[in-house]
Amino acid sequence: MLHLVNKSPFERRSMESCLRFAAKGSAILLYEDGVVAGLKGTAFADLALGMAKHYRVYALVPDLAARGFSESQLVEGITPVGYDGFVDLVAENGPVQSWV
Repeated sequence: MLHLVNKSPFERRSMESCLRFAAKGSAILLYEDGVVAGLKGTAFADLALGMAKHYRVYALVPDLAARGFSESQLVEGITPVGYDGFVDLVAENGPVQSWV
């Protein structure tokens, strides 16, 4: 299953809800404001590190760039992807669950 998180953890608890229900090994894509959940040096960096150990976590590069961030600011273990990677994740991971 692919889990989509598009809200900043500073704004909503979408990421925490996702992690409560996602099976270990599932794919999680951070996009739109959700990319903030994967950044080093934030209050959520430790959560992101733990998440990357138990799930396959991705962040959408165009959304990082649109918010003034770069791939190098992602926590270790989070894989940057473009729109083509987003499409591949949807195609490869069956059902999709959005956490809003």
